Amino acid sequence: MGIINFNCVFIFRSNPGCFEASLRANLVSVSVLIYGLGLHFGCSATSNSILDRAIDSEDAQHQDFLRLEHVEGYHELSAKTKIFFSTAVAKWDAEFYVKVDDDVHVNLGTLAATLARHRSKPRVYIGCMKSGPVLSQKSVKYHEPEYWKFGEGGNKYFRHATGQIYAISKDIATYISINQPLLHKYANEDVSLGSWLIGLEVEHIDDRNMCCGTPPDCEWKAQAGNVCVASFDWSCSGICKSVEKIKFVHERCGEGEGAVWSALF
Repeated sequence: MGIINFNCVFIFRSNPGCFEASLRANLVSVSVLIYGLGLHFGCSATSNSILDRAIDSEDAQHQDFLRLEHVEGYHELSAKTKIFFSTAVAKWDAEFYVKVDDDVHVNLGTLAATLARHRSKPRVYIGCMKSGPVLSQKSVKYHEPEYWKFGEGGNKYFRHATGQIYAISKDIATYISINQPLLHKYANEDVSLGSWLIGLEVEHIDDRNMCCGTPPDCEWKAQAGNVCVASFDWSCSGICKSVEKIKFVHERCGEGEGAVWSALF
């Protein structure tokens, strides 16, 4: 099915072990790169030298980190997204580029099969589309300093993919790379990406299998033969206590070790 670079951009947390406990816990070897799925941990520099050394150590062991020219920070995620896509497009010629948070469980074979269904479309934006309220109050977590741009109080954002996981096709990633200096950054990364695409000829694909809940939700769906692409807890914007819980989620909701190869061949 060609080359798909599955590039994971991670919000780095206080526990450096979260990297190894997340995607690698899905029990899929990084060697699948040569068969069509490139798996990389997108990581920027941090303000903490201890964390940087932990990243260096893990990268030396696994050699699957994509180092970005960027400094980590929650309010820098929009900038990191632009840098990630620009770096990925320059480094790999892929049909799709996928961003995943490090506390989300992903079934790679199901993801590959999902992307394959949209290969004939030149410009697609795939994810769980949402339209939340624009929050003007400074005290709330997702405060939008530029709330006035979105109209009167109580308005909602334009529809965009939730930031835990989404995919964009090659043409869109290339557009972001070329126009990076001109693309405005809003407070929330998922809103920023949606704003870059809202005026373009892009097909928005709302795929609810990319935002399943953790067990029992994804477990019931798997038992019914509808394996989820991604699972997480909305209340935590990812899997709650992901380092401890992600292996449990994989055991209950994983697609099986042969699913990746079935999807690719």
